[in-house]
Amino acid sequence: MISKKKAKFIISLQKKKVRDEERLFIIEGDKLVKEFLAAKIPVKTLIARPEFLSSLPDDLTRFVNEIEDVSYEELKQISTLKTPHNALAIIPVPDRNLDTNDVLKGLCVALDFVQDPGNLGTIIRAAAWFGIKNIVCSEDCVDVYNPKVIQASMGALLNVSVFYNDLKKLFTSAAKNKIPIFGTMLEGDSIYNHKLDNKGIILLGNESKGISDELIPFITEKIMIPKFSKAKQGIDSLNVGMAASVVFYEFLRKSGRLPE
Repeated sequence: MISKKKAKFIISLQKKKVRDEERLFIIEGDKLVKEFLAAKIPVKTLIARPEFLSSLPDDLTRFVNEIEDVSYEELKQISTLKTPHNALAIIPVPDRNLDTNDVLKGLCVALDFVQDPGNLGTIIRAAAWFGIKNIVCSEDCVDVYNPKVIQASMGALLNVSVFYNDLKKLFTSAAKNKIPIFGTMLEGDSIYNHKLDNKGIILLGNESKGISDELIPFITEKIMIPKFSKAKQGIDSLNVGMAASVVFYEFLRKSGRLPE
C-alpha cells in the first residue's frame, strides 16, 4: 500500500516546476517500464500491481531503489492516464550537458518553440528510428519530461539526447564551423530536389508560427515538403511531427545511410 504522502508527491511530478526541483520524472505502462528496466536505467521507485512485479526476472530489478506493491485502484489515483496500465516508475533526470562540438559532428535536430507534447514525443520517436541521436530545443519548447511527451515518444528517449539551449548560440557555433542549417519553410526548395547532407542541423519551427524571425538569418538552406494534393481546403500544411519523419527519412536516403 502506498502512503498518502508518497501518492501526493508522485502526483506533484506532473508539474514541470516540481520535476525541475526534484530532478525526477514519471514513466507509465508495462512495456515502457520494462524497456527502461532492461536498459539498466536507474529507477528511484517502481510502483506496480503484484502480477506485474511477479512477472519480472530478478535481473530487471537490480537497478531499482524501491518497489511499491499497489492495487489497481491505488495506481489509478496517481496515474496520468485515463486507463492506467499495471506499472509506473519514477526516474531520475539524467545529467546531460550540451557539448556543441559533439552535437555538430553529425546530423542533429533543432526545435524552435514546439509546444505540443504529442509533437515533441513524435519527433523524438522519429529521430530514434532514423538514428538521429541529438535534439536541441529552444528554451521555450515543451518539457521533454512532460508525461504526454514520454507517452508519445514510447521509450525513444533511451536512444536520443534532448537538450535545451539558446538556439542562436548553437547556430553561431555552427556558422563558425561552416555547418549547414536546414530550415523547414513553406518558401523553401523541394526536399526531393535539394542537396542534403549527413552533417548539419535540421531546424523545425512552431506548430502555427513556423520558425522565429530572429532565427531565419542563420538558415543556410531553406527546404520544404511539396504538397502533392490539389485540394485547396482542409489541408494547408503538415503537422510538425509528421513533417519531421518525412524530412529525416529523406536526409538519410540521400546520404546513402538507409539499411538495405
